[in-house]
Formats: sequence, C-alpha cells, structure tokens
Amino acid sequence: MSNYGRMDIVFERGEGPYLYTADGRQYFDALCGIAVCGLGHAHPDVARALAEQAARLVHTSNLYRIEKQEHLAEKLTALAGLERVFFGNSGAEANEAAIKIARKFGHEKGVERPAVIVMDGSFHGRTLATLSATGNPKVHKGFEPLVEGFVRVPFDDIDAAGEAATRAEVVAILVEPVEGEGGIVLPQARYLAALRKICDERDMLLMIDEVQTGMARTGRWFGFQHDDIVPDVITLAKGLGNGVPIGACVARGVAAEVLQPGTHGSTFGGNPLVSAAALAVIEVIERDGLVARAAELGRRLQQGFRARLGGHAGVREVRGLGLMLAIVLDRPCGELVRLALDAGLLINVTADNVVRLLPPLILSDAQADELVERLGQVIEDFLGASA
Repeated sequence: MSNYGRMDIVFERGEGPYLYTADGRQYFDALCGIAVCGLGHAHPDVARALAEQAARLVHTSNLYRIEKQEHLAEKLTALAGLERVFFGNSGAEANEAAIKIARKFGHEKGVERPAVIVMDGSFHGRTLATLSATGNPKVHKGFEPLVEGFVRVPFDDIDAAGEAATRAEVVAILVEPVEGEGGIVLPQARYLAALRKICDERDMLLMIDEVQTGMARTGRWFGFQHDDIVPDVITLAKGLGNGVPIGACVARGVAAEVLQPGTHGSTFGGNPLVSAAALAVIEVIERDGLVARAAELGRRLQQGFRARLGGHAGVREVRGLGLMLAIVLDRPCGELVRLALDAGLLINVTADNVVRLLPPLILSDAQADELVERLGQVIEDFLGASA
C-alpha cells in the first residue's frame, strides 16, 4: 500500500551507527530506526541471542509459561520499580493495553464512561484508540469518528491538567516525558512529579508513554526517573528489542491487577525469540554502562551543535535530553532530510522546522563529533541557500 513516503534507497547491511547499500555506500544513521536500534545495527550480542533462540524455540503462544518472558518481566519490573508486565508487539499495542487498564480501572470504581487526560502535541500510535489519544489533528484526519474517552490539555500545563482532573469521569493521565514526534519538546522541571501529585490526590492512574524515551535514551533507564517518581503504568517498545518487534505495558498496584484472563491478550506477545532479544539488549546496556553514556553523549552533542551552529541567525535552539536531540530552525526544513541523505546522513524533520536526532547509544566520541561536523555543514549550506 502507498501509506509510506519511502525514500528511494535500499540498505543491505548495518554495523554500529552505519548502514550500507549494496554498492558499498556508507550512511551515518542518526535516527536509529526511529529510536529503535539503540545498540546500533547488527549488534553481535543481540544477533547471537536471536540465532541461539531461533535454533531452539521461536513460539509457543501465551497458553503456556514462557521462561524467557518471565525473566524479561523480572528485569523490567526491577528496573522500573513496578510489578507486572503485559507483552505485545509494538508501542501502539502497549498503549492500547494502558488505555484498557485505565478504562477497566474506571469501571471497577463505578465510572460509567471513563476518560483519560492526554496532551496536545503527543503521539501514542496509529490504532484507532491510540491515534485518538494522540494530540495531533493531522493523525486524526480521515479516521473520524475518533474513539471517545480522551480529555485534551496543553502539554506542560499543570493548571490545565489539574482542572481537567476534577471531572468525574477522568480516571487517568497519559503523558510522554518528552514529546518526541512533537519536536523533542521538554517540559518544565518536576512536571511529571506534579502530575503524580494530581493523580495521588484524585485516585487516578499516572500512565507514562516511554515508547521513545525508554531503554536509556534520555540518560536514565526511563524518562520518568528524571523526576524521581514512580508511575502506575509505563509503556515500552522501540529500543527494547533493538529492531525486533516487542512492546511492553508495565504496571504496579491496582493497575497491575485489573487485566485478568479473558480481558486482554496477544498471540505473539513476549514469545521466546523476542524475549531473548530484549534480555540481550538489557544485558548490553547494563554491562557497557550505556545509561550514563547516553547522558554523556547527549551533553557532548548539544555542546557541539551549539558551538557549530549557535552563531547562525537561522538556528533558534538546540535542545534535548540524553540522546533525544532537536535543532530548531526559523523556517520549514523538510528538504534537509534529502540533503542529509545526499551527504550520507539519516535524520528526521518533525513539527515542520525541527531536525530530530535519535542516534544510537554506542557512539564513540569521535563518531559524535563526526555527526556534529557533517550535519552542521549540511544545515549551514541549507540556511545559506534558503536565506
């Protein structure tokens, strides 16, 4: 189907932060498969885990216990300070599970039509429920009527969230620690802590979409940990499998108990193959100190881009958290995706004028500096040509 506006290029193989075409052209992947390949391409530990597991057992279904899935659940709950996990195949499925948890939680409290507070500028997926939760009218267009049960408020507006929480039907808040698709938009300090307080005061669930921010990308295992809180639900995918499709909805307390046999499920979710891959990802991140490394690399890249581009009038801001980075320009810059590709770089432009970078956690200092220099030149050339 023609739902993807694909670029006319085919990659044959990858290694670390680089992708290669069949004729040997090398490309620096600063998008990481959209925040997926945090360990870079063809990481040997993940490849080994996949090969060994595929040779033994790929799938049995969730009709039976899955040892690797149980081990993965133990790791994720320990890292997040939560209790139970539902495994699916994507971020959208993880968020669907969270929305179902919120609704069932509400019904069990006697709320006839439960609602969830969501944020303008957010992105939660492409299924009907998750696109309805998403705070972007472009995502909604053509798919109305939207799923009801969502109350929209501005991102990073505590007063608006607090006012919406007074509505009797509201049972939960769903929020990203950093709005990724919205343009790497960071909230004020302690924003999530303030939302946690609202939820505590009104017996609501705080559900945090960590699909893009999770798995060390922000310089902590999960974005919520920057605010030193514990949510009721988090959702994961993307970097969890380093390219293998896996999603997870992790919960605690009553939120961990509302889904019972017959209320939700997934044929493929958490099968032995994907669980082996995710366990390998976690092991590498822990062994190689990549949580702290992501924070260090993020600082290096921000400082580098500010030094390289700070003097240009066309550059409004360089911002980010860990390895979620944005270079904000004063004009639409979608053309930069093609110009960067011509220069051997893979980047993304979102929110019309924001260059979004999601590089892998395994960059060396030299590779980080290479990215600053090469992309800095492309942006300088673009600003000069479009002045």
